[in-house]
Amino acid sequence: MPAAVRFGVNYTPSEGWFHHWLDFDLDAVRADLDAIAALGLDHVRVFPLWPYFQPNRTLIRPRAVEDLVRLADAAAERGLDVGVDGLQGHLSSFDFLPAWTRTWHRRNLFTDPDVVEGQAGYLRTLAAALADRPNFLGMTLGNEVNQFAAGPHPDPDRITPEDAERWLTRLLAACAEGAPDRPHLHASYDAAWYQDDQPFTPGHSARLGALTAVHSWVFNGTAQRHGRTSVPTEHHAAYLVELSKAWAEEPHRPVWLQEVGAPAPLVPAEHAAAFTEATVRNVLDCPDLWGVTWWCSYDVSRALADFPELEYGLGLFTSDRRPKDVARALADAARAPHPPPATRTTALVVPADPARRSRCAPGGPVFDAFFRLVADGARPTTVLDTRADDKEHLTARGITEVVTPGQVLPTPPGGPRS
Repeated sequence: MPAAVRFGVNYTPSEGWFHHWLDFDLDAVRADLDAIAALGLDHVRVFPLWPYFQPNRTLIRPRAVEDLVRLADAAAERGLDVGVDGLQGHLSSFDFLPAWTRTWHRRNLFTDPDVVEGQAGYLRTLAAALADRPNFLGMTLGNEVNQFAAGPHPDPDRITPEDAERWLTRLLAACAEGAPDRPHLHASYDAAWYQDDQPFTPGHSARLGALTAVHSWVFNGTAQRHGRTSVPTEHHAAYLVELSKAWAEEPHRPVWLQEVGAPAPLVPAEHAAAFTEATVRNVLDCPDLWGVTWWCSYDVSRALADFPELEYGLGLFTSDRRPKDVARALADAARAPHPPPATRTTALVVPADPARRSRCAPGGPVFDAFFRLVADGARPTTVLDTRADDKEHLTARGITEVVTPGQVLPTPPGGPRS
């Protein structure tokens, strides 16, 4: 367990969104970071756009790398650490893939040897450029890159789970070659935990890299099914943190809530602060939480076209740097004392077979049973069905009671059971 839970924000620039890399303005970045630091946050997660940094397989633009280092140094001046996502990849409904991987040059992002070595060189270069910066947290391979490997992506690069593991292992090694002493990780969107045919598996997330990253978005069916103030909606981030622990080999592997936000209209703007308070309060009750990184810093400007409507309002700040109620809610949480949570002693059994992971998704029996336990006042975690009788494993995690979804009865009318 870290000495203190980290609080940060995914840095979306106020001017130009991520296209700011094309016309990098350090003064604008400094003004953005000043406002972020004033909230009492301690880190930012930043996103180089891959085609802008590596427009050709053998060309990694030195000026772009220099701009990334200048951003990191500006963050350090304001007391902010910096985590860097390399392969962007996918952001806010747009794909950013270099031309040397698409159309006439179409090659599989995960299995083509030249593409993989190009990616490795790019990640190694970014990591090495930042390796001597004390505020560099490490690399994340990319933002939700698993979405390129299966449906519902309209043009996926199909791979097997074995292919995914080889790709992850190679690129994590490349990051370590560039910055050997930093924790590097990878990040998937929640299909890794919920989608039966997703080749990036829960085991990959929970066992490869220095930390487990989870991205919690309640527009995945949770808020649609249960409403914005429901137990499942307000505890969804905590659920993903605890779900991830079933697959971890280390009993106290740190988990980073790397993305979480208040998406309208499921969470209307006037209720975003309350959702933030509830989400953060509930996830802080999870042992081994490394940090909470909110999505995102600044609203997308209305001057930019074609974004999904929710993207224009997800920021802690408006695009002219005015703090919103959600910013104040996160700032209050960051400044409050957070005593370490007690061990979660009740574990809900989940299927180890990745082909059955949809049982953990919204509407599945594991999902529903977990939240019945929460509604009844329990503080559940999870354990794989293959480890449910492993006394050594249970003891290492502090688990004293194991229940199956079929044993968890619906909460009776009138409230929790006594």
